[in-house]
Amino acid sequence: MTKIKGAILVIDDDLDVLTTCRMVLKQVFSNIDIVSDPAFIPTILNDNSYDVIILDMNFKPGVTDGTEGLFWLKRILTLDSNASVLMNTAYGDIKLAVEAMKIGAVDFIVKPWDSEVFIATVKSAFNLSQSKKKIYQLENTQKILSKDSNREFSEIISKSKSMKPVFSSIEKVSKTDANVIIFGENGTGKELIAREIHRKSNRANKPFINVDLGSLTESLFESELFGHTKGAFTDAKEDKPGRFEIASEGTLFLDEIGNLPLNLQSKLLSVIQNRVITRVGSNREIKIDIRLICATNRDLYFMTENGEFRQDLLYRINTVEINLPPLRSRSDDIPLLADYFLNKFCLKYNKRGLKIVSDGYIALKEYLWPGNIRELQHLIERAVIMSEDKFLTENDFVLKKSSENYTTKSLNIDELEKQAIINALNKCNRNFSKASEELGFGRSTLYRKMKKYGI
Repeated sequence: MTKIKGAILVIDDDLDVLTTCRMVLKQVFSNIDIVSDPAFIPTILNDNSYDVIILDMNFKPGVTDGTEGLFWLKRILTLDSNASVLMNTAYGDIKLAVEAMKIGAVDFIVKPWDSEVFIATVKSAFNLSQSKKKIYQLENTQKILSKDSNREFSEIISKSKSMKPVFSSIEKVSKTDANVIIFGENGTGKELIAREIHRKSNRANKPFINVDLGSLTESLFESELFGHTKGAFTDAKEDKPGRFEIASEGTLFLDEIGNLPLNLQSKLLSVIQNRVITRVGSNREIKIDIRLICATNRDLYFMTENGEFRQDLLYRINTVEINLPPLRSRSDDIPLLADYFLNKFCLKYNKRGLKIVSDGYIALKEYLWPGNIRELQHLIERAVIMSEDKFLTENDFVLKKSSENYTTKSLNIDELEKQAIINALNKCNRNFSKASEELGFGRSTLYRKMKKYGI
């Protein structure tokens, strides 16, 4: 008979009862732990997770009023509010049973018990425990997802040749569980790509959980990612699962991973390697099953060379790399995206019928978009809000001048070199290795000159 993968803890001062429980339950469940002294309960529950706890009502010789059992029941539920506890006593006191159930026990067993009835009762408690855990996970998942409720994620809009390798990579990698890293400038839509991979994956009906590592302080990092127990720190008023735990069986998206300090990189690496997390304030290990997707606008290879990013972590997260081109390399997509945002904001602000005229499209296509798609979205929204006409022209778009958005007529050597670097970066979609080859010098030289010219 295949055993149920469940952990049962039996707490009783009678060694014969403990031995009998272990023998009977071992036939059905995979893991049975026994304890004769209830004083060890806090330590055991801090280090382990149990599906069912079978608790004796009396421990001291001659005591039969059940007060000890009720005391430890309350203590167990304080340590683990979702615990499924079965009360076990030789004295069938109905009032005591009712009191235990009111406190939070799931059932009551009277010794001596029949083995079949005993197993059936423990199985019932186990099933209830599994249901409670699913509800608990769903509730916490919903809390996380509700934070994204006002954020809209559309389909990827593109007909540009530069996006074809991106689409090809998405199709190839989606059905696997391979770790993916997405490189791209700010505002290029890295999260949209991550969500598309999840949508096409075998985990599509499970959670997609997003974590912006750039916005996490060091003090919040472990609590947010790994969770915490009640009382672990001043504001920890209840047990809280972390993002890894909530994303289990689904996809975890770690955005801005290049902003993670070195001391936190080692903690992240350990979890990714071992697929196990431990909540803050607990020693109990929790297994996780996630598909990991990371994103950054920084060059992690350069950071690795400079000792700013762990090489072993980089190799763990980049089984597949996707390089997302900037908007200036997707000129064919600019009118498509502009029309998409125009329709969206015309509906939002009740300004139906607005159109972009040809000189408006030309101006948008000629601009180099340092803020990428996010900048285009905000620019179109502003134009819709401020427009008093039915047509949007070049004058309706506030196109900022930037260091990347010019050509120079100067013959100054530094100015010419700066412009050459800018042109190479634009031509190569900010792929530093390719830009270095294009310019004819090494990547480290390119970084040094970019720093020199403030690029």
